[in-house]
Amino acid sequence: MILKSILDNDLYKFTMQHAVISLFPRAKVKYKFINRGNTKFPDGFDIALKQEIEQMANLKLSEKEKNYFQKAAYYLPPTYFDFLYGYRYNPNEVKISLKNGKLDIEIEGYWYRTILWEVPLMAIISELYFKFINAKTYPKEKIIDIAKEKAELYKKLNIKVADFGTRRRFSLDNHDLIIQTLKKYGPPAFVGTSNVYFAYKYNLTPIGTHAHEWFMFHAAKFGYKMANKLALENWVKVYRGDLGIALSDTFTSQAFFRAFDTKLAKLFDGVRQDSGDPIKFANKTIEHYKKLGIDPKSKVIIFSDALTPAKVKEIVEFCKGKIKLSFGIGTNFTNDVGVEPLNIVIKMIEAKPEGWDWIPVVKLSDAQGKYTGDKHIINMVKEILQIND
Repeated sequence: MILKSILDNDLYKFTMQHAVISLFPRAKVKYKFINRGNTKFPDGFDIALKQEIEQMANLKLSEKEKNYFQKAAYYLPPTYFDFLYGYRYNPNEVKISLKNGKLDIEIEGYWYRTILWEVPLMAIISELYFKFINAKTYPKEKIIDIAKEKAELYKKLNIKVADFGTRRRFSLDNHDLIIQTLKKYGPPAFVGTSNVYFAYKYNLTPIGTHAHEWFMFHAAKFGYKMANKLALENWVKVYRGDLGIALSDTFTSQAFFRAFDTKLAKLFDGVRQDSGDPIKFANKTIEHYKKLGIDPKSKVIIFSDALTPAKVKEIVEFCKGKIKLSFGIGTNFTNDVGVEPLNIVIKMIEAKPEGWDWIPVVKLSDAQGKYTGDKHIINMVKEILQIND
């Protein structure tokens, strides 16, 4: 079994799960696997994947993990940890098929339950794929040296970086090795990880807030014009000022900043950039805060889109002295081993708010290559939100 713990997942899945239980306990959703890189999966892959998923039903929170998580995630109530203690993955929620190398996966069920599947499932798909093709990697010493070199650079840049690399990691063991290396050589630049299991294992800070699906569901329930505003208002309703980083690009940052008014801009500590040109986004964010009479230097941008050392350096040079910065580095940390990482995602495709039938959902982002959902609906949303490419 690839996974060793129910906490081998990103923090934002748990924080969103609590918010869903609190506000939308009867909502249902569907997710779909999207193979952006058109990778051809080998025969028998679906069988091996199903076996891994079946075994996930045995994962459960231990007392020791529960005690750690309660202390680390002080913003989550004890009722949530009791819920998580009793939670078990239900493999019946996941449907898998493989035909002519094309892997199809759909997840369906109550949102509060199915929300935990995406990240570990992607991590399993990535690790299984590289096992199936017998991928050859750099020697262990070189992998450590690469991670050490990055850690040293980030220290020199005097910035904060966190590991965001669970979904497309090469393997669990390689992820473990990278975290060990970053913990040893990374501080004070290395501040934590999105992966709660590794935060638990190495006594690190778990990092994360919310993902695109939070906004996508709000669009299905309340409409696209109100989605950003109500998603952020509801986040504040649940977390009362904690976890104050707002994701900006679900329906483009253009639409986001229209909704990100003085109240929200003051309530949230900052924003996360996850697509498009980071320099343009930084400039847009700084100008937005200034327009609202807020000192940008009191706010932060978390950059998390396909970051490399060169891209990080460019962002730091542009933003220095203008706004606070932090970086969530994913695949470049956990899958820099000499193979081509998979370009895959799992995204919500439909939502069923209480009292409604199924409603298709879309994600736009600031990069057209990252659009997901029905093309007709995407065009309709762009028209509704007056988005100019």
